[in-house]
Amino acid sequence: MLSLSGKNALVTGIANNRSIAWGIAQQLHAAGANIGVTYLPDEKGRFEKKVREVAEEIHPAFYVPCDVQNEEQIEATFATVAEKWGKLDILIHCLAFADKEGLSGDFTAIPREAFNRSLEVSTYSLSRLARSAKPLMTEGGSIITLTYLGGVKVIPNYNLMGVAKAGLEMSVRYLASELGPANIRVNGISAGPIRTLASSAVGGILDMIRLVEETAPLRRTVTQTEVGNAAAFLCSDLASGITGQILYVDAGYEIMGV
Repeated sequence: MLSLSGKNALVTGIANNRSIAWGIAQQLHAAGANIGVTYLPDEKGRFEKKVREVAEEIHPAFYVPCDVQNEEQIEATFATVAEKWGKLDILIHCLAFADKEGLSGDFTAIPREAFNRSLEVSTYSLSRLARSAKPLMTEGGSIITLTYLGGVKVIPNYNLMGVAKAGLEMSVRYLASELGPANIRVNGISAGPIRTLASSAVGGILDMIRLVEETAPLRRTVTQTEVGNAAAFLCSDLASGITGQILYVDAGYEIMGV
């Protein structure tokens, strides 16, 4: 019943084969979607090379550089979408960043520059990409972002990212309200801790995973594929009545008090 055949999906945030964004891209492709991929450009082209190596098996329609702090690259990204496909059905936002000083130590010691940069990349970028996606979602669409429990509860060594994720989750609600009349749905997935390149920056990530495995009702954490399955569902017509929601895909850990 779940089919994304003929749907065009732009996926951001793939870094390597452990990325949650990669798990999502795989499941969207398996459901029949056409995939376009962005990557973070760097001077030596290392990120592009890695993303191409990882994503080759799903045959993306295009790869495009997109640093969300660069307006010209954002505009060029959606110009490519318009040129290649003419319309966009799905936008996957898997972008987050915090400097080291934003993830440890006293919260009051976080520098202003680190605070602003983290919220620009991790939070504002969802609204900014949605702004460019909206005119291309002529037949309605689905926008999905990734969040984490640290956006609603204090998590050790998460600090600044907790504030960024809290803002991201509220952005989901405001965007859902704005874009709903155009039949564009906006939802977030709050995934349990998974070993990824991004999560490796969070101190004690392995301890967090062990705690989830010991405490969650399913007595385990989740996989990239499980998050990808949830994303595919939210992007499909099976979820046509769901918007503005944060779906927890965390083996049930969020419900536990201790």
